[in-house]
Amino acid sequence: MRYGVLFPGQGSQSVGMAPDLFAVRPDLLGEPADRRLGWGLQALVADGPEDELTRTDRAQPALYAIGYALWCELGERLAPPPVAAAGHSLGEYTALAAAGALDFWEGLALVAARGAAMQRAAQAAPSGMAALLGADVETAEAVTEARRAEGGRLWVANVNAPGQVVVAGGAADIAWLEDHARDLGVRRAMPLKVAGAFHSPFMADAATDLADALADATFTEGDFPVYGNASAAPMSDVRAELAEQLVSPVRFAESLMRMAADGVEAFVHVGPGDVTAGLAKRTLPGATVVTVSGLDDIAAAVATLSVE
Repeated sequence: MRYGVLFPGQGSQSVGMAPDLFAVRPDLLGEPADRRLGWGLQALVADGPEDELTRTDRAQPALYAIGYALWCELGERLAPPPVAAAGHSLGEYTALAAAGALDFWEGLALVAARGAAMQRAAQAAPSGMAALLGADVETAEAVTEARRAEGGRLWVANVNAPGQVVVAGGAADIAWLEDHARDLGVRRAMPLKVAGAFHSPFMADAATDLADALADATFTEGDFPVYGNASAAPMSDVRAELAEQLVSPVRFAESLMRMAADGVEAFVHVGPGDVTAGLAKRTLPGATVVTVSGLDDIAAAVATLSVE
């Protein structure tokens, strides 16, 4: 079965996630990671506190490292290998590492730099994000364009699946949207618990800082293509696309549809939670979707994906 792997982004973290994985992969999740990060990965994931794990500069390295370690455990049991990969926002780095296009340790440093840059940008100006319930992409675009025409700062930030659109903007713009959603043709605008307006022009300074870090990174041709959030196509200029991703919408639904059009028959969520599995099911109802969020899920996934 031709399958692609999907890696989750920020928001999938939780205190106590993947305890079995820390026990079997100390080479990736133990002291070597703590030394490079400058803080205790296992201690924070195991014991919290939750508000610290939720911080952008902590959640992103934690999810990247856990997702990659879980892929290593799954990948060595699978044959043939995947034909494609994608990641939601942060998960794009995990996908690149899984494909062999980015060294794991270099990726960990990049993700740490990315998270810190996004944290700084979020603290520079009050901003946030909101999910639009009952709105399609066209409605979301019309609402955000109209708000900007009035002097506001509001943009479409994530097109995750049919009926799952997220916008980002200033704190006042998010509050306005929440108050006027029904008048704008949106059933409800639900503010998200995030530090700032990710994937919007609010992250311009973060994108500049990240570009500096990316300039020194080494990328190689991967074992399989990684579909980018910004282009919804196999990544070519990886450095440019990773920087652009911070200020551009995550086109995840389009990525999934492009992967399916290119021959991917099954999708495997690899990492904490099951967010990308849910998006795949909603976007591609006829596709086979598998969730691997811990070691206990691997045997069933291998059995499903081994079917010709």
